[in-house]
Amino acid sequence: MNELANSSFILPDDAQMTGQQRQLEDELFAFIDAHQDDAECAVFLLRGDAGSGKSAVLAQVFTHLQARGRGDNHLLVNHNEMLKVYKEVAADSPALRKKDFEKPTPFINRMQKAGTRADVVFVDEAHLLLSRSDPYNRYRGSNQIQDLLQLTHVLVLVVDFNQVVKLKSHWNETRLRATLAGHPVQEFRLTQQLRMQNAAVSAWINDLIAGKLRPLPQPQDYELRLFNDGQPLYDWVQVRDRQYGLARLIATSDFPFRVFDDKQWFVDAGSLHLPWDKINFTDRPWAGRPETLHEVGSIYTIQGFDLNYAGVILGPSIDYDPQADRVVTVPARFEDQEAMRKRGDLANPDAAVRALIMHTVNILLKRGRMGLGIYAVNPRLRQRLAELNR
Repeated sequence: MNELANSSFILPDDAQMTGQQRQLEDELFAFIDAHQDDAECAVFLLRGDAGSGKSAVLAQVFTHLQARGRGDNHLLVNHNEMLKVYKEVAADSPALRKKDFEKPTPFINRMQKAGTRADVVFVDEAHLLLSRSDPYNRYRGSNQIQDLLQLTHVLVLVVDFNQVVKLKSHWNETRLRATLAGHPVQEFRLTQQLRMQNAAVSAWINDLIAGKLRPLPQPQDYELRLFNDGQPLYDWVQVRDRQYGLARLIATSDFPFRVFDDKQWFVDAGSLHLPWDKINFTDRPWAGRPETLHEVGSIYTIQGFDLNYAGVILGPSIDYDPQADRVVTVPARFEDQEAMRKRGDLANPDAAVRALIMHTVNILLKRGRMGLGIYAVNPRLRQRLAELNR
């Protein structure tokens, strides 16, 4: 279990929850006990930034709930790599079964066909739930949260709108509130940054995501480095992996790829030429496999996971506007076409796409516990970062 915990959101066996996480567990159990027999579904919203420990505490609470007495409870997760971790946890815990964990669409389809309701349903990364039909993935409804409200007595949603990465899963506060109208709702926000070991670096990243570039912090307890080329960044990742383990190279979705074909797709960053990650058909998460040290990971293989050191390539869709002195996005250079597939119910689709791109940057930059290396493909952004680093 400790080996798994090192690369994932699962707490090691000897780790203790923080005071805030224990408070959340107490409030969540009280909420479940108060509402599990209600006719109307009650909703508990768990919020928090990337790295605030949302998935870790969710896994703990679900395990304790199942150990307390196995009801008809389920934990849903839309992310293939995270689902592997949950199933591996189940194999090591007498309180859990692999069938306790499922992807949302199969669960919804199965429960609707059976015409039954669960006791408690947890949804990790609920901002990835579909908010429109997706026949390709066998979902023919229009709102998966709305469907889940009809299929359980208590619904626990882990939500971070800054990690929405597809337009078909577009969520914002207005859409969520409209969906939950008429249901009892309680909220809890985790405010501590548990992954990144320096608050100044986390704040600097938050400003960058908002478009503002500030001088780089120079912390003693966290390594923040800029690189003039992708190859030295890769070399740095190799060294840190030998020294500390769990160092990986990851990139924004700005380099050509197709999910379902046999062709090898590559990331080119300066003089660096490395293959993209491939669909992982093993039962081990991408970050925990040694051969992936020589690949470039994406949000689809690293979202929700911890690294000790993250080498991040900011691709062509992330640029700098010197007149406005701001980080800007270039949607035409963003290669994840599936993520940007248009939908007609967005008031400002261009703004939604630009926000989606920055969400991917936010996810990638907040992977490293101990260090972060950055290479920006666009020269203007690379130069401005270098100036601020002086």
